[in-house]
Amino acid sequence: MMLAYIARMTANGEMPVQVNENHLLKILGVTFGIAVTIGGMIGLGILRTPGTVAAQLGNVWLILGVWALGAVYALFGTFQAIELGSSVPTAGGWYVYARRAFGEYAGFLVGWMDWINYPAGLALGAVISAEYLAKIFPAVPIKTTAAGILIGLMLLNWRGVRAGSRMQEITSFGKAVIFLVLTAACFWIGGYSVDDGYAAEWTLPAGTTLLAAVVISLQAVIYTYDGWYAAIYFSEENSDPGRSLPRGMIGGVVAVAVIYLLVNAALFYVLPIAQVAGSELPVADAADAVFGSKGKLVITILAVVSVVSLLNSNIMSGPRIAFAMARDGLFFRRAAEVNDGGTPWFALLITVGLAMPFIVIGTFETLLAILAFLFILLYLSGFAALIVLRRREPELERPYRAWGYPWTTIVVIIGALAFLIAAVVGDSLNALYTLALMLISYPAYLYAKRLARGE
Repeated sequence: MMLAYIARMTANGEMPVQVNENHLLKILGVTFGIAVTIGGMIGLGILRTPGTVAAQLGNVWLILGVWALGAVYALFGTFQAIELGSSVPTAGGWYVYARRAFGEYAGFLVGWMDWINYPAGLALGAVISAEYLAKIFPAVPIKTTAAGILIGLMLLNWRGVRAGSRMQEITSFGKAVIFLVLTAACFWIGGYSVDDGYAAEWTLPAGTTLLAAVVISLQAVIYTYDGWYAAIYFSEENSDPGRSLPRGMIGGVVAVAVIYLLVNAALFYVLPIAQVAGSELPVADAADAVFGSKGKLVITILAVVSVVSLLNSNIMSGPRIAFAMARDGLFFRRAAEVNDGGTPWFALLITVGLAMPFIVIGTFETLLAILAFLFILLYLSGFAALIVLRRREPELERPYRAWGYPWTTIVVIIGALAFLIAAVVGDSLNALYTLALMLISYPAYLYAKRLARGE
């Protein structure tokens, strides 16, 4: 119903370009770049993934090595994204680079795959936030609270990019501080004895089993580092992308890597590997060991702040994709409108609005499993676009050139392909659903073009 209503509103025969005198505001800088990177990367994965990795590897130094290797991979990917964002400083992220490198339909396909994950992702994050709040306030109605969280963040960002960026900075740096306080408390108060009945080390895999364990662990770690590219969606709003993007994005990734390594080190200082490996939420177990009965409250606050920060990042990013596509004639015309505060207001409205049915229905696990494939495809499209643009447009001004090109580019492409193959083999049914979703993009593309022509 909503899409049909929007289509009727926009099919008026005018080209979908900027339709009012307002525009995106160039007011973002390094601080926001660091904040949105931290906000986009640190979610609930760090609360769970250490247990998964510990169960696979069983050796402290090997575990820390895998987390460090994941950070290197994220940095290599970040180098590529910075070059793209600073040389083509236009809102929209991966969509912009695919369209420029491979043409209009390829751009639409990437934009379609990228934007469509936001409503379901927002719904999931809002529900998780509400569920954690219910641990403190049991009477909280989950679905109503989840919808209220999204509406509140939407209204905040409706006011303008200044309000949204301030919220991002507060929540991102807030959760970073909470993680650092938790790790400091673990080192200050914690420390376990093998006499407590635990083995000092878990069983260490060997031979080919060890190789498989490293691959599985690395895949989980890299997913936990996902979000390192968040700042590229705002490159058009950056006052100096050539300077700010490298500092903000690299600084954010390094900060997250330090936090992740400290969290893991703190876990193994407080808990034996056997306990970490057998826990679904090892960080919560560490908080219980350090703070006693207040540990659950600490983790609940940490989880809520982490998810709200991620939600705000996504509420800011998603509409920029729709805005960029609308400006190019590939999305609903009104999505190209920007209010006085610099917010693509209609793109924001439909992005959050389409999340509401997912909250009500509550069954979006299959769609989220499909979207896991799309993340990998988005990476590949960006890395491939970088290579194409390097060859096709050597004269393009590049304030930042990807460090180690082409070798770092090859590394991240090989890694993304390996993860894609593993995902297809491990979940072939959802891989087929992903293919179907991609095929649907072509009639959607034709429909968007018809709307642009006013047919």
